[in-house]
This record gives sequence, C-alpha cells and structure tokens, in this order.
Amino acid sequence: MENRSRVLNPAVSAWSCWDSESPAHLAHIWSIKMSIGAPTSLQHLAMQSLLSDQALAISALEDLPLLLFPSLFMEVYCGGHTEVLKALVQAWPFPCLPLGDLAESPDLETFKAVLDGLHLLLAKKERPSWWKLQVLDLRNEHPNIWIQGYPSMARLSCPDVLTDKPRESHCSGMTEEQPLTIAMDLTIRGYIENDLQAHLLQWASERKEQVHLCSRQLQILTSSISEIQKALHMVRLDSTQELVVSEFWLQRSLRMFTPYLGQMKNLRSLTCSSMCGDFFTQSQYSWEIGEQLGQLQHLQELHVHDVFILNVNVPAILRSLRPLKALSLSACVLQEADLRFLFQCPCTRQLQHLRLRTLLIQNAELLRALLGQVAGTLETLALEECYITDGQLSAILPTLSQCSQLHFFSFYGNHISLAALQNLLSHTAKMGHLRRGLYPAPLESYSPEVWFERNFSPERFAEVGAALVQTLRDVGTNQKVQICTNFCHCQNRCQIYSLTLDGSWAVTKEGLPGFPALPM
Repeated sequence: MENRSRVLNPAVSAWSCWDSESPAHLAHIWSIKMSIGAPTSLQHLAMQSLLSDQALAISALEDLPLLLFPSLFMEVYCGGHTEVLKALVQAWPFPCLPLGDLAESPDLETFKAVLDGLHLLLAKKERPSWWKLQVLDLRNEHPNIWIQGYPSMARLSCPDVLTDKPRESHCSGMTEEQPLTIAMDLTIRGYIENDLQAHLLQWASERKEQVHLCSRQLQILTSSISEIQKALHMVRLDSTQELVVSEFWLQRSLRMFTPYLGQMKNLRSLTCSSMCGDFFTQSQYSWEIGEQLGQLQHLQELHVHDVFILNVNVPAILRSLRPLKALSLSACVLQEADLRFLFQCPCTRQLQHLRLRTLLIQNAELLRALLGQVAGTLETLALEECYITDGQLSAILPTLSQCSQLHFFSFYGNHISLAALQNLLSHTAKMGHLRRGLYPAPLESYSPEVWFERNFSPERFAEVGAALVQTLRDVGTNQKVQICTNFCHCQNRCQIYSLTLDGSWAVTKEGLPGFPALPM
C-alpha cells in the first residue's frame, strides 16, 4: 500500500496542479500541444506516469477531475490501452461520448474495448448514481470537440436522435428503463464487409432491450434481402431522417423493403437512384408504395436519379405525398402523362427547390404551369440538359420572370441560340434576389457540323462572349453569370466561363453545382 501511494501521489499532484487552472486555459494549452506539437506538458507527463501502471490508472479514475477526462480519453484511446479504456468508458462523466469525432476509422480491437466497457456498464443490476453516459455518438458531428477539451465536452448535449420522444427524456438523466443510444450513419452494402459495423450490429442484436441503434442518415446500396433485413431489424427506424436507396434490381427486394419505409416516421429526405427493372407487373405494387409514402408526414425532399422502371403507376405512388420543399428528378424515363400528374400534384405546389436534369420535356406548357404555381416560393431552379429549345424557352420565360424569390438558376445543357440566351439574361437580370446563374453556351459557340459531339469552340465563343458582355452591360445585373460547357455528369465535372468585374471571361474546371441541402 505504501508503494502504491508513492507511485500514485506524483500523478495525483499533477492532476491537482492542473485542476487549479481555468478550464479554458487547459483547453488552450492542450489544443496547442495537439495542433503544433508543442513541448510535452505537465499534464501529458502526468498521464504517461499514470498509464505506466494499468491497475493504478484504473483505480485513479474515481478521483480524476472532470476537466481531465477528455484529454485522458484521447491518450488512452489513441495509445491502445484497452483495459484502461474499458474502465474509462464506464466512468465517463458526460451524457454523450462523441467517439466518431475522435477517429474516422477506429481500430477494431480498440472499438471492441469501448463496447466491452459499455457491456460492463449495462450489466450492472442497479445503475450507480455517477452513471451519466446516455449516447455513444459514432458520427462526425463536432470535429474540434476533443481538441477544445473539457469546456466544450461539458456543454455538449445529447443529440436528438429519436425525434418521436421529447428531448428531455434523453438528457434529463438515465433511468433503469432507458436504453443506451448508439448514434451512427449506417450504410448497408452486400459485397463490402465493414468489420466494425458488422461487429456493432451483432453486439447490439445481443442487447436489443438495452441498446437503441439510431441512424439519422441511412444508405441501402444493395439488393441483398438478408443484409437489408439484418440491419433494419436492429435500427430504430423512427430515427432515420435521410434515406438513400440505390441499386435495387430485384422485385422481391423492393417488396421486402416497402413495409420498412412506412416505419420511418421522421424521414425528411428520400433519394432513389440506379434502379432499373420491371418491378410493377402487378398494379398493386405501386399502390403499396404510395400507401407507405403517405405515412411519411415529415418528408420534405424527394430525389429520383437514374431510375428506369416499367409499368410504374406514378399517380398511385405520389398521390398521398405531403407538400414537398425540394424535388429533384434526373435521368428518369417518364411519360408525358406522368409529368402532367407530377406537375399538377399537391406535393409540388409549395416547392422551394426544383431540379429537372436530363429529362425530355416536349410540352413546355406543363413546365410553365408548374413554374406558375411555385413562383412565389421557388428559391432554387435547375432545368439542366432538358433539351429545351428557343421556342420552349419563349413559352416559359414570362412565368420564369415571376419567380421573385429565386437566388440560384441553372439552365446549362439546353439547345438555345445566342439571341435566346440574350433574351433570357435580360429577364433574369431583373430578378432582385438572383445571385448566381449557370447558362449554356449558345449554339453559335459550337462547330455546327458536329454540334452533337459537343465540339465546343473557344474561338467561336470569344465572339459570342463579347456579345453577352454587351447585353449584360445594357441591362445591368447583380448575379454571378457563368457559362457551362463540356460537362460530364458521370465525373461531376464541367468547364466554366465566369464573367469577371473587368468584363472578361475566366475559364476554370469545376464540379457541377450540387442540390441545396435543407436543414434537418
């Protein structure tokens, strides 16, 4: 016992010395050390001394000042001190352990030690009074919190991952009945094994009554029924707010998944992509999906990309949707009757963001009617590579001019002449909120004999660009005008001509503009 005191006292003295400093000062010193490699501090020496004896380190946790827990956890976790890590997880004095901000791809054995610590905590018959941990957060939500240390960690509240339950039920203290929440962004793949995710799912499945696995962002990138069911059986589906479903090639996979969709009561954003097949040989399949979508009271965004499905009944699927804030359709094969229903559907009457990309819109009156009903709410509009011609543009231009709230407009990839583009710019210049416009290079910018091969000619554009500059000077505009050429959706790249303040065109290669994300 005497020897124990002799070894322990120097470390405890060091803790006490640092405890006398302000938490903000400690955080500042530690952040300097972590970011620029400053000389080893007294705090770091004390941690090394303490961790040199595993048993003493574990016993010292009981008297460890709260403000030193974050820095000690970093040292223990990054150093692979698994036994101390198990004890430290059990003694964690804050409601949330933001592990995802500490390591993007944690070592599996170290992660297993964290779960072992949670297991020992959950195995206690009675929850001790010092038990504070409520959420293990595996997401990257607070990138600098470990560098900032104790002050930020102490202020960190529990993430509101289960929105069906009132927030105070999560953060007002643990009860015997309240399970531990594990927050993560889950991706289900059928061919790539994620050892850490697989181990976590197995671990959680053995403690389903004690652990709630929550996934705000959920991606399903496989048609494997067994993999989808295994993961969705474990996840609290009411915690999912953003869902991506991709690569569904089998009818039975879609039918199996459909009932799960209606359980995602708090879903805000749904993305369907890379789906092709004859899923709807029986008409009731469309009605079944429509019934599930009708239960999603909070759905705000619908994104459908690269989807080709035969025999689909679009009205049956969309009939029950609540009004959307954002709609994005790209590379989808839709009949004119489908577009007519969609553009007149109640779910599209309050849109703030609309993107139509690589869609053949032959009836300009349908598009004009859609723009007319959302003219007062639309903030973002993208009509990209929709094969819009001069005549079709003339038909929608008066209604487009009424979109008074528009701040971003993208029109690249359409086949219009220089005169049509000048007319378009003269209208958009009058939109007071418009800050950025992305336009196509007019037909005169291409070699006419090989236009379909996108043979853009910089020499031809020099003359065209001068005419556009003169038009913009005549009408005056506050928007950032850009001309998009040589775009490739597969590589998400394009060549941009941006008008500078001196009236010249600056050429850059950039990624295609993304669709705005709504706050969740």
